[in-house]
Amino acid sequence: METAAFPGRNRPCSLDIVVPCYNEEEVLPETVRRLTDLLDRLIRDGRITSDSRILFVDDGSRDRTWSLIEDLAKSDPKVGGVKLSRNRGHQNALLAGLFTAQAEIVVSVDADLQDDIEVIRGMLDAYRAGADVVYGVREDRSSDRLFKRATAKAFYRLMDMLGVESVYNHADFRLMSRRAVEAAKEFHEVNLFLRGIVPLIGFASAIVYYTRSERYAGVSKYPFKRMLGLALNAITSFSVVPLRLITVTGFVVFSLSIAMVAWTLWIRFFSAEAVPGWASTLIPIYFLGGIQILSIGIIGEYLGKVYQETKARPRYIIEKII
Repeated sequence: METAAFPGRNRPCSLDIVVPCYNEEEVLPETVRRLTDLLDRLIRDGRITSDSRILFVDDGSRDRTWSLIEDLAKSDPKVGGVKLSRNRGHQNALLAGLFTAQAEIVVSVDADLQDDIEVIRGMLDAYRAGADVVYGVREDRSSDRLFKRATAKAFYRLMDMLGVESVYNHADFRLMSRRAVEAAKEFHEVNLFLRGIVPLIGFASAIVYYTRSERYAGVSKYPFKRMLGLALNAITSFSVVPLRLITVTGFVVFSLSIAMVAWTLWIRFFSAEAVPGWASTLIPIYFLGGIQILSIGIIGEYLGKVYQETKARPRYIIEKII
């Protein structure tokens, strides 16, 4: 795509950088410093307009995150904030920021400074070349521990096997044009997985690659438990804990049934202790019982998603905007 084909994008455009925050008081001052420095340089270079800003979304933090955002907004017009009424999770907080932002271009980035914000320049270049969505994609996962690298790779492979469209090694560091954001508003599901929703928009997209850094301060807000929940949400759109317990129980019973089948066959063929008819009775009971409970659990997962969607509760409630 040639830039000349999109003449309206050659001029400086307004840019909002959306930053979801949950208990980020340790890293927030440095995040503001780096992002405002980037905005200043982009404004001086004529890449964006002077009304561009940073929009922090406080996702029900329990520390001083919101008070810091308020203080920063008072001292710097480039800083704005959105306070959610309670913790709604990273995906909902990110969506609240995207839908509150008013700029022509919106970039979403996490507050932990692991994503290389300097590649936003490359995102702007791709936007000028005609892309409405530009994905920030990690070149490698060398900064991750072995376990996280292995589970992440397994997750993306599983998503691909299940036919879920996603971008490999892309989290939520992306640029979206105004029309892409408006198109995202047409998706009304309560169970959010933006990494799967954004590709469904279908507009022209591009990829910029970067190397992820170590977290500047604080602790990760995505421990293994949350990562597992996000993975299940991506596949089934959300998770309902009681029904998931049924699935786990079914899996355990199914695993035990496989072990029982193996043990029964061993007794049948390699031992003289087998009672006539014993193997043919036990194998169907354990095997089919495990399959049935596992299947009920999986069906329950999807039924739970339908239940969540039909209630149509708000995805987030904004308490305050500054």
